[in-house]
Amino acid sequence: PVNWVTPLFSIGNKRRLEEDDMYQVLPDDASQGLGEELQRHWDKEVRMAAKELRMPKLTKAIVRCYGKPYAVLGIFSFAVEVVKVIQPVFLGKLIQYFEKYDPNNMDALYEAFGYAAGVSLSTVALTVLQSLYFYHVLRTGMKIRVAMCHMIYKKALCLSSAAMGRTTTGQIVNLLSNDVNRFDEVTTNLHYLWIAPLQAVVVIILLWYEIGPSCLAGVAVLLFLMPLQTMFGKLFGSLRSKTAVLTDSRIRTMNEVVSGIRIIKMYAWEKPFSALVNEVRRKEISKIMSSSVLRGLNMASFFAASKIIVFITFAVYVLLGNTISASRVFVAVSLYGAIKLTVTLFFPLAIEKVFETIISIRRIKNFLLLDEIERPNMRFTLEEKKDASVEIKDLICYWDKVNILAGHISQLTCLPSHLPQSSLLSAILGELPHDKGVLRVKGQLTYASQQPWVFPGTIRSNILFGKELHPQKYEKVLRACALKRDMELLPDGDLTLIGDRGATLSGGQKARVNLARAVYQDADIYLLDDPLSAVDAEVGRHLFEQCICGILKNKPRILVTHQLQYLQAANQILVLKEGHVVARGTYSELQHSGVDFTSLLKRDEEEEPQTNNNHSVVKHAFSQNSISSHTSSMHSVKDGADQLPVVAEESRSEGNIGASLYFKYLNAGASILVMLGTVLLSCPLLWDEAWENRVMTDKSPSLCSGLTLASVIFGFARSLLMFNVLVKAAQSLHNRMFISLLRTPVRFFDINPIGRILNRFSKDIGQLDSMLPITFVDFSQLILQNIGVVAVAAAVMPWILIPVVPLLIIFLFLRRYFLQTSRDVKRLESTTRSPVFSHLSSSLQGLWTIRAFRAEERFQNTFDTYQDLHTESWFLFLVTSRWFALRLDGICAAFVTVTAFGCLFLRDGLEAGAVGLVLSYAVTLLGNFQWTIRQSAEMENMMTSVERVVEYTELESEAPWETQKHPPPEWPSQGLITFDRVSFSYSSDGPVVLKDMKAMFRPKEKVGIVGRTGAGKSSLVSALFRLAEPEGRIYIDGVLTSEIGLHDLRQKMSIIPQDPVLFTGTMRKNLDPFHQYTDEDLWNALQEVQLKSVVEELPNKMETVLAESGSNFSVGQRQLVCLARAVLRKNRIIIIDEATANVDPRTDELIQKTIRDKFRECTVLTIAHRLNTIIDSDRILVLGAGMIQEFDEPYVLLQNQESALYRTVQQMGKAEAASLLESAKQVNTDTASQPNLMSLV
Repeated sequence: PVNWVTPLFSIGNKRRLEEDDMYQVLPDDASQGLGEELQRHWDKEVRMAAKELRMPKLTKAIVRCYGKPYAVLGIFSFAVEVVKVIQPVFLGKLIQYFEKYDPNNMDALYEAFGYAAGVSLSTVALTVLQSLYFYHVLRTGMKIRVAMCHMIYKKALCLSSAAMGRTTTGQIVNLLSNDVNRFDEVTTNLHYLWIAPLQAVVVIILLWYEIGPSCLAGVAVLLFLMPLQTMFGKLFGSLRSKTAVLTDSRIRTMNEVVSGIRIIKMYAWEKPFSALVNEVRRKEISKIMSSSVLRGLNMASFFAASKIIVFITFAVYVLLGNTISASRVFVAVSLYGAIKLTVTLFFPLAIEKVFETIISIRRIKNFLLLDEIERPNMRFTLEEKKDASVEIKDLICYWDKVNILAGHISQLTCLPSHLPQSSLLSAILGELPHDKGVLRVKGQLTYASQQPWVFPGTIRSNILFGKELHPQKYEKVLRACALKRDMELLPDGDLTLIGDRGATLSGGQKARVNLARAVYQDADIYLLDDPLSAVDAEVGRHLFEQCICGILKNKPRILVTHQLQYLQAANQILVLKEGHVVARGTYSELQHSGVDFTSLLKRDEEEEPQTNNNHSVVKHAFSQNSISSHTSSMHSVKDGADQLPVVAEESRSEGNIGASLYFKYLNAGASILVMLGTVLLSCPLLWDEAWENRVMTDKSPSLCSGLTLASVIFGFARSLLMFNVLVKAAQSLHNRMFISLLRTPVRFFDINPIGRILNRFSKDIGQLDSMLPITFVDFSQLILQNIGVVAVAAAVMPWILIPVVPLLIIFLFLRRYFLQTSRDVKRLESTTRSPVFSHLSSSLQGLWTIRAFRAEERFQNTFDTYQDLHTESWFLFLVTSRWFALRLDGICAAFVTVTAFGCLFLRDGLEAGAVGLVLSYAVTLLGNFQWTIRQSAEMENMMTSVERVVEYTELESEAPWETQKHPPPEWPSQGLITFDRVSFSYSSDGPVVLKDMKAMFRPKEKVGIVGRTGAGKSSLVSALFRLAEPEGRIYIDGVLTSEIGLHDLRQKMSIIPQDPVLFTGTMRKNLDPFHQYTDEDLWNALQEVQLKSVVEELPNKMETVLAESGSNFSVGQRQLVCLARAVLRKNRIIIIDEATANVDPRTDELIQKTIRDKFRECTVLTIAHRLNTIIDSDRILVLGAGMIQEFDEPYVLLQNQESALYRTVQQMGKAEAASLLESAKQVNTDTASQPNLMSLV
């Protein structure tokens, strides 16, 4: 059935396989169909359970969906076992013919030919049946897994906010990477749960018939082993559930580390994070170690069982006064051999996997039962669309029982204020469940989030978001959102690929793409959550006039903003404070009512208020037909993309897996001495095989019992030692990979999507932890056994080597031929898994946007496409393995046939014992041989995981954290920063983003840095922190920064970053991961940033554990936490990177005030979009295209009408310009009145 793969092998042997070489997924295996079918059964089960008032059982749904076809496969596996039992009987009859050999008896000879035919036919039957059985069970396992993944992703898309708090990205990634794999493992062995006991009974009957009651002694041993192994199985299950929880938390931490790597590096926090991960990993490994010890005992007991059983059986047989004959021994040994695999290996394995699977199913079920978001009906008649509106009365909502707001809104509504506006939008979107009151939305919503979200793909696919491309409309939107110029600068225009989390775009560009996406949709109501905060004043004005009051002027818009200069354009203004509406009305009404918000507004009579007409008919409905945006993103990036870090193709090694890799792997777990010890312990296996021969010839039981005992003890010792070594290897490789990841430059994370990195930490490490050690140990034991078997057989009859040698050569050649292709398929299987994880993590980040746009179905389809790509490679791997097994088994069957008939043709002069030995060895050796070859191939394929992990342990690393040269302990005491001809680019072949820059920032000076998006403002910070090594020299207080260690440098500067990052953990850990400060220090810092009251309201105050990435704080509050970190560190140099972009003017003033008071003695560099935040700086640095355009005091620059700063200020409107000039003047007079400090420098 698998001959169609043969052409693939010839390709695989000529060159490396690519994704295009894989075959299309079979319609039966497509992710969507499978997932929907299982989902149907699950929904039905949930309904039934609700009726019967019980918990729904996922197992029931799976059984209903896949039970019947899987049960039918039991017949195959039953047939296989029957044949295995019949074969030894034929063999015994054949040997009996030689025992009673009589040259003249022709009837006996014909009968013997019949038995020989029986032996060879049963071998052929085994070949065919086994291949069919494995192919079908593995495919069933694959189907269940694919369907589960579909359901898990589907569920993730509709989790409610409360449920998101109860799960984490790490957990979902772990469900998709490790838990679902149990289905692949359990299906292979499940049938043995009923076959093994049945087979045991049949064998006992046959044995009784052969050697009488003494067979019971051997059976007793078997019966003793079965419950013991069942107990092991249960233990495995409980260990598995403990391990899974630890793995979840490790992957969650990893996810945060990778997402927040820039911050971690700038704060020099690598050490506490690596301690955190190592601690979790240590606990995880200790659980894995216990289960490996159990595994070792389990496998050793399997190898030892056969020895003990045969020994005991014949010891009893002889003691009962019988004489041993060759045919008896061989039949007994073969029958025990047939049952040995099923009863002592497959049966316990089945139990172990069943228990593990139950745990995994339970975890998946708990996830599938989390709360979903309630989606209101969104189909509207044209009438309703005409007067689209949002109506709110006495609305009370809780995130966690906090009152939020009340009021009625339509038209262009501006909401100046702090936390609750985002919550108001969440309520309108339906993300925030409302407790009381009325919330009616008439019309289709669209939404631009506060923290811009982009998904991996082209810029165009991000803006279209599944809509068709209408060129004129698209151009209009690009122009309105000020993206036209950016598109011209990018190498591929709007077809430029955006990396993971938009790594290739600047903050302002992301915000504008995010806005353009909302504008491009034909919706009735636009919810805009502060889209103007991340852009500079000029662009902000353009967006407001061209876009919000331009393209959208006839639609109701709800705009949350902190930029008060835009309020006059609003038809209605709501002022929210702590969840209540404090005031509402038009601009003029509010001015006259004298609410405190007017104190925030400069009275502005010069500009006449603009009026907007409110409603307009929306011509066409929101159509949900999605064009797959994937085709566009699949086109490769053209050359010459030198502007941006483009997402690199995932690296995939080629060729053989060399001995050096095996050495690296083993050496990670043990020293050379331990390895030698293992080899020595293995030697007894070689002469193990010799004793089976002695039993027949030597009648002394004492020698036999000595040999048996020794081999059992050595077996256990070796097994345990090897598992120990391999688990240690997994641990040390994980730690080395993690450390090397922390030490690699930031650029690595811009090029590699997060899914790719997590894939190595979840899936590949998972392989190293569980599957690889089993295969490795199994393989090493088999190899030794085979050598022993051949040695014994050759000692009895040297001519057996004649067929063995060519056979071995054929086997090895086949193995090489097979591995060329299958290794590539396995590597493809690993790389095609990454997009599945990347897609999941980017979807979880943009969940609100995806739902607001009703794009769930399209994202689900994309997920299915990725899943199908992975299935293609997985299915190919399954088929290639079957192809290989069939070829091996076929050769074996031929060999057995030749041997059986050969013995009959050469019947003169052969003694029965020799024939028996040769025949039974021909059968077992071949079974063993091909199993060994198969395991070695399997092992080599698993070693690709080791290869991928080792690859990440050897990443290029940034400069050392500490060097021989330490700066003086008090450094920097003044905070003088000098840039001397500094050029900077993010990678050796990347574009230069700072060009030959010379500047000096004086001690205690406050410098504002402005410039258009992409002028190099953030690059200046990167150069200062050495996120990549700059050319030229940067001095801080006369110390050359490139000569000292990175930690020495980074710990001495504080940064308040553009995207505030909080980590899961307690509030205390977020402020002070090193435990360097007292409680009092921490509370004081919080007090200074006015967060003390917020933290005091938390249930456990400082010890409250934050939700994943701090999502239970608003963006503004997270920014304040970052400010508190800077306050705590008391450094001389503070860098503020657009930190106040997301906060309202009050908080902004507060931050500015804190900066003036707390950081009076520090040198402060502020990168800003809002000029009012930096107009009172001592000097302003204007950047353009990586060069300094001007650098002087603000008042001086504003006097000069040619200056860039002057032009920018004029664009803000007359009133704003006047007030800015006033502030600048103020600063100027203040400085003049003070004694001249500047002369000191």
